[in-house]
Amino acid sequence: MAINERILGIDPGYAIVGYGVVDYAKAQFMTVNYGAITTDSSSTFEQRLCEIYDDLCELIVAYKPSYMAVERVFFTTNQKTAIDVSQARGVILLAAIKHGVQIAEYTPLQVKQSVTGYGKATKSQVQDMTKRILNLAAIPKPDDTADALAIAICHAHTNISRRRMLK
Repeated sequence: MAINERILGIDPGYAIVGYGVVDYAKAQFMTVNYGAITTDSSSTFEQRLCEIYDDLCELIVAYKPSYMAVERVFFTTNQKTAIDVSQARGVILLAAIKHGVQIAEYTPLQVKQSVTGYGKATKSQVQDMTKRILNLAAIPKPDDTADALAIAICHAHTNISRRRMLK
């Protein structure tokens, strides 16, 4: 498959950052790699942010994505968690910018709509469709990894639609 674009999907967090690298060409996906950056809870918060940044920079250098698709975070209850995840998102975006990777951001509703066709799909429905779209043997674990792959799929679908509208 000729590579049309390589997308690095990111599900942001500070304990676990899910990532998924996919190639997308001619409406076909090829899964390149996926996993999670995990940080040690005994480390200081600043050390955890540094680890996320360093590990993400390594992924960017190794896989050379055209785009980084990142989920926008929405929290309604725990403000401390929202602030901490937002800080982690900041270092994630910084890594992309420092390496010249274009950034695209999507809400959870946009990801669900793009992957399942239904904006109120359940997490398990999104994970199952991600597995099917990418032709994976099983749903990737941890959940953050499956979410990151869904975000990459969302970007591929959204970016192609944008291109068609511009023609």
